[in-house]
Amino acid sequence: MSETSLREPEQLRTETPRYVIRYGNTRLLGNFETRRDQRLLRGDEVIVRSERGVEWGVVLCPADAQTAAWFGNGRVGSGRVLRPVTDEDRRAREEHATRERDLFRRCTEQLRERALQMQLVDVELIFGGEKLVLYYLSENRVDFRELVRILARDFNLRIEMRQIGIRDEARLLADYGDCGKPVCCNTHLQEMPAVSMKMAKLQKASLDPSKISGRCGRLKCCLRYEYDTYEEHRRDLPPVGATVLTKSGQGRVLSQELLARKLVVAFEDGRRQIADEADIVTVISRGSKRHDQGDDD
Repeated sequence: MSETSLREPEQLRTETPRYVIRYGNTRLLGNFETRRDQRLLRGDEVIVRSERGVEWGVVLCPADAQTAAWFGNGRVGSGRVLRPVTDEDRRAREEHATRERDLFRRCTEQLRERALQMQLVDVELIFGGEKLVLYYLSENRVDFRELVRILARDFNLRIEMRQIGIRDEARLLADYGDCGKPVCCNTHLQEMPAVSMKMAKLQKASLDPSKISGRCGRLKCCLRYEYDTYEEHRRDLPPVGATVLTKSGQGRVLSQELLARKLVVAFEDGRRQIADEADIVTVISRGSKRHDQGDDD
């Protein structure tokens, strides 16, 4: 069997194989069934029928009990795999992209004519042509009923208005982050993690907003990735201000080097030394408690 094959023993015994497939501009996930005799590989491009219509999708992995537990209730769509992508589908997709650009331009003109207080971010024409989704930003509630009627009449399409936030805008439009890699929100993140200044402070990241803000202008999602490890090490090590007895004598903790699990200790004779966690014999006093709080982004 090929190493890239996604066939699993449990799936081979399942009457109807199912796969987790990513689809849509906002990278929706769905649990899709296929024919009993069809086996798909990770990365295969397929045409699926979702709750929104006929769509272009990419296979991620087989759907099993583990993926079902990860998704939980109400976090994933469902549907059916219609066929692998064909050359005709690829040609249709190129025409589709050209039409989307034209639809975006025409929608923008309609918004400008009606002076609606909303910013059109992107449009998504469902691959099967069943629906046109308009993604927009707006600080206030907007009455767009007349706009929807006009667009539906002019385009002969069902129109769906979807209000999004600044982070969702980055997911739709952003390309690369400061790290030189594609932005996380447009690659692997399914949900936007909560990020706070407390996380940046704990990791001793620069507090310059221009350096810790992502393409969306909010705190970078990657500040959340290692935070649990930093927090675990912070709890395990004696806090700043604690009086400790080390193999080199008694001193006061000046700072923590969390990832290295080391402490900077000032000794009674004026020496300053980096002490390994294993060098701490006992904590004599933990000093005054400090609670560094940060606002959520």
